Amino acid sequence: MEEEYIKLIFGLKLKQIRTEKNLSLFGLSKLSGLSKSYLNEIEKGKKYPKPDKISILSEKLDVPYDNMVSLKLDKNLAPIGEILQSGILKEIPLELFGIKEGDLIDIVANAPAKVNAFISTIIEIAQHYSFSKESFYLASVRSFQEANNNYFDDLEQEVIKFAKAYQIDLTKPIKSSDLEEILIEEYGYTINNKDLEKHKELDTLRSIFIPKSKTLLLANHIDDAQRTFIYAKELAYNYLNYKERLYTFSWIKFENFDQVLNNFYASYFAGALIIPKAALTEQLEALFDKETFDERQFLKMISSFNASPESFYQRLTNILPKAFNIQNLFFLRFTHKTDSERFYLKKELHLSHQHSPHANETNEHYCRRWVSLNVLKDISNSKKDHVFDIQISHYPKDDMQYLVLSSATKDPFKETHYRSISVGLLINKQLKRKLSFLEDSKIKSQNVGVTCERCTISDCKVRQAPAVILERKHKNKQIETVVDDLKKQFS
Repeated sequence: MEEEYIKLIFGLKLKQIRTEKNLSLFGLSKLSGLSKSYLNEIEKGKKYPKPDKISILSEKLDVPYDNMVSLKLDKNLAPIGEILQSGILKEIPLELFGIKEGDLIDIVANAPAKVNAFISTIIEIAQHYSFSKESFYLASVRSFQEANNNYFDDLEQEVIKFAKAYQIDLTKPIKSSDLEEILIEEYGYTINNKDLEKHKELDTLRSIFIPKSKTLLLANHIDDAQRTFIYAKELAYNYLNYKERLYTFSWIKFENFDQVLNNFYASYFAGALIIPKAALTEQLEALFDKETFDERQFLKMISSFNASPESFYQRLTNILPKAFNIQNLFFLRFTHKTDSERFYLKKELHLSHQHSPHANETNEHYCRRWVSLNVLKDISNSKKDHVFDIQISHYPKDDMQYLVLSSATKDPFKETHYRSISVGLLINKQLKRKLSFLEDSKIKSQNVGVTCERCTISDCKVRQAPAVILERKHKNKQIETVVDDLKKQFS
């Protein structure tokens, strides 16, 4: 057990016993002969009393000595003990969010019963929605991205330094062969394109890194863009000297928060290397200056980089806030299987506003008017490799509009499965100044909802379910109105 944990547990127990006996700190000080400030330090987990002092407290509070020093907490404080003992506060770099661990400890020590009730509530909600430690870590990283507008200048600068050190021309598309040579010559990697395919259980993995032999196992059916991204991530781990890292792509499990955070940093580095800021900014400026939206130019822009559409859209979420001050945006990735009526939101990022939609576990039906879902239906019914569309989505309930660009592609690892990637930009005065083509009449506008169960659009022809949640709220409102009327009538 860590010394800090032992101190804190003793302090929590002492405060609980003192409170149950209706003693103030002053009262306990008079009873035990120990100073009020010393007892306060003990209860806050900053000091641990010597055995003779524990004996005094045990005698005066009429609590067995063994109970005082036991690390076992009663049911009222057990959840707090589990959180502290799990070490989760150590695993999450709280300093990223401007929080000191000591601040949290003080909160726990000052109001243990209330904090415990809060923690118990969170745990109950988490269990109800199958919320795992992994989900918590990933949500923490998303919050970190959002707090920084998803732009990290230190990583952008590291990419420029790396390119200069290894003579990589950032004005030209980067090929996997360019990066493979650096991995082999500089970092002693062995690239294996054969053995991963021998195991059918690993058919969803693109790569596995074996640190002992520095062997990178690659699926041989990945394209050059995927291979380039994997190589760029491996270079990031080495060049940035990240010791805590994930060894598979996509990840299977992680042991601590540093692995999750470093995986994000390595992915960011890879995206910035393959899609350089300067080149992307220049092309976006040319696109935004046009009076009408040039779809051909946009698709040409995507293909000008050796990257997947998903990597390109994710890179937009880095560049638009920084280079164009477009900070009200969201990123979504949906998945869909042919002949299925289900669409799953697998990845999301929301900057500034908490835009709709969000992933939900309540089995509701996402609005079928979204361009994100329509491109998925289009590609699943065609033989195309890439389907693109653009739409102005208007939410009547909130009176907000978004310009949404969306691409759908095949899932390279699952037959008859597809994914769509979308970026939505909040339409406001600022966006109208930045994008000359926003008034383009060819861009279709559509009233949309969030889910069918909550939708106010009454004449929707693609509705998948009645607005039961909305109807329930309306009925409850009617009940409230009648109750209020009765109160006035009989008052």
